[in-house]
Amino acid sequence: MGRLRVRAAIGGTIALVLAAASFTGPPAGAATPALRLTKVADVEGVTVIAPRAGTRTLYLAQQDGMVRSLRGSRVASTPVLDLRSRVSQDGGERGLLGLAFSPDGALLYVHYSDIDGNTQVDQYAMAGGRATPSSRKSILQVEQPQSNHNGGQLAFGPDGYLYLGLGDGGNEGDEGPGHAPGGNGQSLDTLLGKILRIAPDPAPGERGYSVPPDNPFVGVDGARPEIWSYGLRNPWRFSFDTKNGDLWIGDVGQNEYEEIDRVAATAGRDAGKGVNFGWNRLEGDHAYRGSAPNDADPPVYEIPHDTGACAVVGGYRYRGTKIPGLVGDYLFSDNCDGTIRLLVPAGDGFTMEDAGVDAASVATFGQANNGTLYVSSLSDGVYRIDRS
Repeated sequence: MGRLRVRAAIGGTIALVLAAASFTGPPAGAATPALRLTKVADVEGVTVIAPRAGTRTLYLAQQDGMVRSLRGSRVASTPVLDLRSRVSQDGGERGLLGLAFSPDGALLYVHYSDIDGNTQVDQYAMAGGRATPSSRKSILQVEQPQSNHNGGQLAFGPDGYLYLGLGDGGNEGDEGPGHAPGGNGQSLDTLLGKILRIAPDPAPGERGYSVPPDNPFVGVDGARPEIWSYGLRNPWRFSFDTKNGDLWIGDVGQNEYEEIDRVAATAGRDAGKGVNFGWNRLEGDHAYRGSAPNDADPPVYEIPHDTGACAVVGGYRYRGTKIPGLVGDYLFSDNCDGTIRLLVPAGDGFTMEDAGVDAASVATFGQANNGTLYVSSLSDGVYRIDRS
């Protein structure tokens, strides 16, 4: 599969290693527009900013379990859903971590740490602009051996299936109680350290989901059929390019490197199918434990920790219309340094640029239906990314 690897080298220079790949974007040397962050909501602890089909309203998930609606710069006083009695209040990496709507907007899905610290994915029916609490249906439950690396992303892919991210279960190096020999990331008999692909059952009843028959490990002895991609440490935000279906992942590193992964959607193959991203044999594109898997997919970009980064926050490729010079750029950040970064198409490759704006404790990005991008600061609220 064609890939372009962009690595930050010592001293901040950028090394480009080109494999067969094809990208579209502004010509090399095109100036990146100056950006600014416009505050739109003074809501703390926002972990998800999600759109819903057929409306300009955005939905904000807070770590403590509240879901609120945002229209323009107005946050509705009545919550969309209050999950505080179900969601762990231990803080850290637990809480309400994921939220997505079915493609038609009729159903709301939430991904959270329950009061026992385990992963829970639930479905709710929407009535107007609010979820109906009595319609709750449990879709998936996963036991978590430690309190960190819970993942949390939920996203419907271009194929209409629900994708969800799970970290490796916590602990350093993907080792310890609850971790498979050699690590959960490389073990196909656990859902931890993976991106899953499932078909939720929208009807009330006991069955939560089915497995799409073309998932890569259906029928493989000892493998969980829900697995779509593996070899991940803590995929803190992934997204699908709304133009071409490419899968972009921000995977949080261990001691030295943060990584951005990109897998192209190709004819007859959905992005990420059966891909091994290398953890815990690799951290980024570097040896971590044992030998590198032969099939490991290298990151498109990695950030050394000596830059001040420590926990990558994956974002989106900009496909809006209000900032023409940003079209095709991939925006992402890091929870520790708060710098908004761009991977900018340049000919057949990418270069990395500082967007010139930052926020404290960046937690997530959001993409509205019209392509406008938003970013959340855990301490300062929600901002829209605008042209300066």
